[in-house]
Order: sequence, then C-alpha cells, then structure tokens
Amino acid sequence: MEPSAPNPPGLTDVQTILKQAMADCAMAVENTIGRLLPSTDLAEARVFDAMRYGCLNGGKRLRPFLVLQSADLFGVNPDCAVRVAAAVEMVHSYSLIHDDLPAMDDSDLRRGKPTCHKAFDEATAILAGDGLLTLAFELLADHATHEDPNIRCQLVAALAKAAGGHGMVGGQMLDLIAEREAFDLGTTTRLQRMKTGEMIAFSCEAGGILGKAPPPQRAALRAYAHDLGLAFQIVDDLLDVEGTEAETGKSVGRDAEAGKATFVSILGRDRARAQADMLAGQAVAHLDIFEGRAHLLKAVAEFVVARRA
Repeated sequence: MEPSAPNPPGLTDVQTILKQAMADCAMAVENTIGRLLPSTDLAEARVFDAMRYGCLNGGKRLRPFLVLQSADLFGVNPDCAVRVAAAVEMVHSYSLIHDDLPAMDDSDLRRGKPTCHKAFDEATAILAGDGLLTLAFELLADHATHEDPNIRCQLVAALAKAAGGHGMVGGQMLDLIAEREAFDLGTTTRLQRMKTGEMIAFSCEAGGILGKAPPPQRAALRAYAHDLGLAFQIVDDLLDVEGTEAETGKSVGRDAEAGKATFVSILGRDRARAQADMLAGQAVAHLDIFEGRAHLLKAVAEFVVARRA
C-alpha cells in the first residue's frame, strides 16, 4: 500500500512557510553566486564588480525559488538544484541590466538602487550583462551541476530557447515595437509570454529535467508556469499603475508614458485583477498531479497576485 500524501499546512501557515522558504532560497542562491563571482584585483575587476552589483542587489529570487521547489518534487540533490537556480538568476539579472539601459527602458532605479549603468557606465553595464549570461551557461555545462551530460545538455538547450529569440529576447523586441504600434490583447499576451513567461516556464521545468521526471509531470509544471507567468505580468502592469516607487523599488507609470498597450490599458483594472486571480487558480489546479506535495508552489500563485513589489 502506497503511503498517503502529507497533509498540506493551513492557508495562514503556508504563507509563513513560503516567506521563510523564499528567504532561505535567496540566501543559498546569493551565496552560490557570491562564490562564482568573487571580488578580484585584476585589471578587469570593474566588470566583475558590475556583475555582482547587478546580480546581488536584492530582489524576490522568484525564479530560483521555482527551480528549487520543482527540483524538490523529484528528490534532486539540493547542491545541483541551487546551481541551476543561480544560473537562472544570472540570466534574469542580465536581462534587467540590459532592459534598464538608455536604448531600452532608460530606467534610473532598480530594486530601490541606481541601475547598473547609473552606478557604473553604459559600456560596463552591457559587458556585465554579457558576462552574467555567458557565466550562466558555463555553470549549467559544468559536471558539478549534474553527472549526466545528457541532462546538462537538456538544461543548456532549454534555457537557451527560453532566453533567446523565441523567448525573452523576442519578447523584448516586441516590447520595443509596442512603443510605436498598437497591440491587441492577443499580441500583448504573446509578448508577455515570451518576455516573462518562458523564463518562468524554464524555472519550473528545470527541476523536472534534473529529476528525469515523466512527461505528464513536466507538462503539468509547464502549464502551471504558463498561467503563473501571465498572472505575474498582469500584476506587474497593475503595480505600474497603482504602485509607488517606494513599494516597487523602480520607476512606475513608464508604460503609460511610452503609450504601450498593457493588460490594464486593454482590460481595465478590475478585469485585469480578475484575470490574474483566475490564472492563479488555474495554475494551482495544474499541480494536483503531485497529490499535495506541491503546496509551496501553490502558495507562490497566491503570493504573485497579492504582491506589492
């Protein structure tokens, strides 16, 4: 007789547990990145200082948390999982450094601090982003990440797809086009699925890749991530309208200034909020396949729609 699934904690308890688990994840990932990006007195030290600044300057570390939680479902060695989580955060941080540049969003503030190109300079910020991106793939390709070279190749290929022209980079291109062309709901959804959703999807699937999960469970994680990613972006759009710079740690109202179509501008605040709640509910339902073992991933969906930063 198979053992029954553990009873999930109550709703109040799970959010407390989630908060602590996310803090533990952030510490583990930052420690790993810190070891991989040590301070140096070499002539090129400035670029390493900028890489550290852009990657170790706070943040929710949501994507690394998704990696660790999905890996935990399949009993993956935590030392392996945290390396993949660190690689994801490096790619995410690179994207923020480049996104903030004058040629992109021209932002002065990120996570409550001056953006990388403000703290250093534009050329150094570009190189710092490039350095973090390439280091992420070096990390995934290393034997210490997984002893099976096929698994390492799967991780590299999946992250490259999520971060490249059919994923985050393509979504950023659409985001730039949105400043001069009017997008409908379908195109806006595709933009955000590429720009934000594909990296969230990789973060969830990475645990399944590491754990050699069966296809139905990997598909469930991807479906969860798809709905979670859209809910996350809708809340981002709401915060750009309703939030303050003090809450979000970055400039607000930029999309409206640029004339970009967002979920809020197309749907209105009330419908956008309702859509985010609906997507979060759908995301949670996809995790039923794990029979109560994914309660922290379910709690993430609640966290995403309730957040103020």
